[in-house]
Amino acid sequence: MLLDILFIILGVALVLFGADKLTEGASSLARRRHVPEIIIGLTIVAAGTSAPEMFVSLVSALKGTSDMALGNVVGSNTMNAMLIVGSAALVAPMVISKSTVRKDIPFAMAASVLLTLLTLDGTLSRIDGLVLLAGFAAFMYYTLSQAKSSPEQQDATAVNTLSSLMACIYIVGGLLGLILGSNLFVDAASDMAYSLGVSEGVVGLTVVAGGTSLPELATSVVAARKGQSAIAIGNVIGSNVFNILLILGTTAALTPLEIEGITTIDMAVMLLSVFFVWLFSRTCYTVERWEGGALLLGYLAYLGWMLYSL
Repeated sequence: MLLDILFIILGVALVLFGADKLTEGASSLARRRHVPEIIIGLTIVAAGTSAPEMFVSLVSALKGTSDMALGNVVGSNTMNAMLIVGSAALVAPMVISKSTVRKDIPFAMAASVLLTLLTLDGTLSRIDGLVLLAGFAAFMYYTLSQAKSSPEQQDATAVNTLSSLMACIYIVGGLLGLILGSNLFVDAASDMAYSLGVSEGVVGLTVVAGGTSLPELATSVVAARKGQSAIAIGNVIGSNVFNILLILGTTAALTPLEIEGITTIDMAVMLLSVFFVWLFSRTCYTVERWEGGALLLGYLAYLGWMLYSL
């Protein structure tokens, strides 16, 4: 037990270090390449911080624990929208661009609706996985086409930036810290949870989802503290899309997922969480501190309900 606690602390430290370096490297690369930070957040940062979910979900599915694989994604997406956006907004109000409100967040909502519809029959088949992967291909095509036509430009001389080489080193080093740290956390926390006799579905929705969401939490909070709300919100929205379309798509395409421990309430909360992020973003295109607090309270209420239902 003591060793698990030490691994949890070490994992958190690595995640925080990785988030800081990844944010700084990605932001510098965006400014130097004149790419809008929202695009970097939706792609590079989102893919990197979604790596733990990919690893955990694939391994869980291959080992026959499909509830943990799906619970990991559903729980992570709910945490991303409520806990992470809420925490980042409490650190500093998040300014959201019009294109994000009109296009990016609705895409994440559509991915959540698609997943809910595909799971109504109690399984995610290989065909369902291919449908999700096709949706991911459409998302990447749209995002990259936006990068070419977006009028938002970053001024590389406006602030101090890293060289392109150092920015890439920071990004790679940050991703390594995030992945290693989150894996340490998940392994240690899962061992502790299993020793208490908690079910796979609940472990996936809470402990594993919390551990694999640490990169998104750390990255978004650090980005918000540095005034880079575009990366913060892009990371959350991009990660939600990656988690559903790429991770569950790949996992289901390799091995069908039987859904037993994930309830309709869990799916409904995931849908509502993204909806409220979109709703709050529409108010003056800013998620204010009080709105962040409301998201956090909503997540705590959901967590309390899950614990009460054990």
